Amino acid sequence: MERRLAAVLIADVVGYSRMSEIDEEGTRIRFHTDLHELFEPKIATYHGRLIKTMGDGILVEFHSVVDALRCAVKIQQQKAERNAALRPEQRMLFRIGVNLGDVIVEGEDIHGDGVNIAARLESLAQPGGICISGTAFDHTVHKAEVGFSCLGEQQLKNIADPVRVYRVLLDPSEAGKVVASRLPRRRAIILATLAALLIAAAAIVFAWQWPFVPQRPSVAVLPFANLSSDAGQDYFTDGITDSLIADLTMLSDLDVIGHNSVFAYKGKPLVLADIGRDLGVRFVVEGSVQRIGDQIRVNAQLSDAASGDHLWANRFNRAAADVMAVQDELSRQIAEALGLKLTQSETERITHPPTANLEAYDYYLRAEQATRTGRRSRLLEALALFDKAEALDPGFAEAFAADAHATAYVWRSAYDDVLQSALARKRAYEKASRALALDSALSSPYAVLAVMQVVDRRYEQAVTSAQQAVSLGSADAEAHMALAYVQLFSGNHAEAGAAVDTALRHDPNLSAINRYTAGLVFYLQRDYTKAIDSFERARDGSPGNGDFVTPLAMAYVRAGRLDDARATVAEGLRFLAGRDSLAAWRISNAHFRNEQDLAFILDALREAGLPEWPFGFKGNEHERLHGEEIASTVMGKLLRGKTEPSGSPALMQIERDGKAVFRSTTQMVTGTVFVNGDMLCEQSENAFGRADCGPIYRPANSPAETSYAYVNSTKVFYFSPVK
Repeated sequence: MERRLAAVLIADVVGYSRMSEIDEEGTRIRFHTDLHELFEPKIATYHGRLIKTMGDGILVEFHSVVDALRCAVKIQQQKAERNAALRPEQRMLFRIGVNLGDVIVEGEDIHGDGVNIAARLESLAQPGGICISGTAFDHTVHKAEVGFSCLGEQQLKNIADPVRVYRVLLDPSEAGKVVASRLPRRRAIILATLAALLIAAAAIVFAWQWPFVPQRPSVAVLPFANLSSDAGQDYFTDGITDSLIADLTMLSDLDVIGHNSVFAYKGKPLVLADIGRDLGVRFVVEGSVQRIGDQIRVNAQLSDAASGDHLWANRFNRAAADVMAVQDELSRQIAEALGLKLTQSETERITHPPTANLEAYDYYLRAEQATRTGRRSRLLEALALFDKAEALDPGFAEAFAADAHATAYVWRSAYDDVLQSALARKRAYEKASRALALDSALSSPYAVLAVMQVVDRRYEQAVTSAQQAVSLGSADAEAHMALAYVQLFSGNHAEAGAAVDTALRHDPNLSAINRYTAGLVFYLQRDYTKAIDSFERARDGSPGNGDFVTPLAMAYVRAGRLDDARATVAEGLRFLAGRDSLAAWRISNAHFRNEQDLAFILDALREAGLPEWPFGFKGNEHERLHGEEIASTVMGKLLRGKTEPSGSPALMQIERDGKAVFRSTTQMVTGTVFVNGDMLCEQSENAFGRADCGPIYRPANSPAETSYAYVNSTKVFYFSPVK
């Protein structure tokens, strides 16, 4: 575990929850405008590093505490100038805390007392103001154009020793001053107590007058521990966790953290305060599951993340066949402990089991576990398990919905060795439609349909489907990322960015494929720092997957890191055995509504060294065939040869009417062939139904028994026509 001394700055929006209740979308937009236009430039100017945003909070690390303070001062001064030009209801104020202390480093993140003290200092600051610790004051006094007011030693929550606290005086007339509180300690305590009572009374009056403005609770359901002697029961334990997350997500007055973020804590020591801070939640649910034969024992408890106090706990000893009933009781009791009043429809959804067939449910849980690995071999297993669950209970809507999601992932990733593109497309549409026919209130089938519709270039339909997914699953990060994907390819960059921000609020640790989508959004918004971070997280979240390596190169190029970009392309090509190419990117992303968006991607990848054709094929222009030559060479012919780089034998039969079939040791594709300009094009149900076009050459160094070379996004085919 690495430790270091660091200057930590934490900023937080004053009254963010209240503003969000009034205008959630506008509040989020104003926050991110300040983040991008105010905080990030100032952080860069003063050599800081933005660690992360936490809901409406911002965590920054500096090497110099002087730089940290100067950055905070400039931010508050510039923010005050901006607010002066706005109406009162439009003004957003920040509190900032600055500390110099020891931090624990984990990857790109930092935590520990050095961060916790900065957070407590921020809460002491006045709206639009700054508080710093004594250690920060000792290094910054007389080094910034500000004054200081000493607040004395303060006992900060969950910090063992008192901390000297100073309020920064931003008025230019007070620059250089260091003043102390003039109140005697006893009198100060009395007045502080009276003030606290008055504030509490005012809060009660406000709550009485404004009963329709609730304080939205937020919760993270941590992965339940598997206490069974069989580690193979993890899928069952994880399934109970996911079902509880899904049930709580359906409650309109509760913010719930998504699967990916909470499962990052699986098998790790749990420190509730750190989890609450990192995930931006107030409450945490923990539990365990023990399955012995046909019996299950479930323990669960709800705790306050900051204090660690237990608010609710219960133990369930039931037959395994009653697992759905246990999950329903868990959800209802936790909702009651949080003080939530459920609507009739919410109560009905929680108490309605997804299936009464335990065997079908078991297959469903196993399929979900296999799907989450993202590995091709497990995806094939997952689809077979979904089939079994659906056969046992044809009314199991959640199984059909999860099946559609997994199948769409296979189709979207072009995993033809799992399921051919045409079959995957058909299956995804059918399973999503079946799920909605069984339960029209499910959000995930709409998300699946939205992604498939935008790939089909049905942009308006796709946006409508994605918005319906978000409407039904307002706390579902997957639904918001589907909306981000649809808006991105529809050319609506601002809307895509807003959807990503919302998804990250519900699931800060998105899946690899969603991190990839977020990276594309940030890239096309020209925010290369965030694009690099997202692409790196996608790569790290799916180790060994070249599909999530190469994208990082485009962001490196735009950030001026050309050497890193070229090294990244080389790494991606190694993982993908040379199959990646500009041609592959061009055809798989042809559904960009704005052609310039795709061009902006391809230009960067070209500069990073990604080859035009797979396996590094390069043809000489003077050896290239033109339109009429291509037609006379291949139409109505049997083409016999081999594919590179393996040298495996292959055949391509092309009839005079263009009907064609291509066979190799690993592939058989049927479709239509035609000549377009100086390109030979294959139209099939693969490649998202798009024409895959490429040139034909008569190379001087053609392999033995071949005369020509045909290349497109998927193959290099050396052949000779058989008359």
